[in-house]
Amino acid sequence: MVPRCSILLLLFVCMAALGGSVQAQSGKSITIRFLDSRTGNLITPTGFLIRVDHQQADHADWVQQNEDGSGKLTLQQEASLLTANATYDRTMSIYVNCDSTKDRPAPVDHWYAVPDILKSGVVAPNDCSKRTAQAKPGEFVVFVRRINWREQMQQDY
Repeated sequence: MVPRCSILLLLFVCMAALGGSVQAQSGKSITIRFLDSRTGNLITPTGFLIRVDHQQADHADWVQQNEDGSGKLTLQQEASLLTANATYDRTMSIYVNCDSTKDRPAPVDHWYAVPDILKSGVVAPNDCSKRTAQAKPGEFVVFVRRINWREQMQQDY
């Protein structure tokens, strides 16, 4: 007969081993903040649109919105690049990312290295104003603005 304390010890060792492997598979965690390009205030988007590694699929389900409006993004371990957009007005109206306003003839997605975000944090360029921000390690900051009437008219045609 094996003593109970040996069985309990074995059970705890197994639980610790399984817990460690589950945590290792859970992915990389990044805090994502969308800031108003003019005021620098944190905005609360109605949705997050995340793409990784130049794939077309959006992964809104990878983001859990925090109480302050920022998002906790959990990426797969193999993800190396990401781009992010946000929606507003409970529709699919998408904020304009201020890192792409100078792209001609149309804005393109700018991709950011996940290792850089995790190591030191990344603030996307703000070509909409002179407002700046700081990012902590594991934080991705994107300046945005609502679409203007001229851009709306171009999208409608």
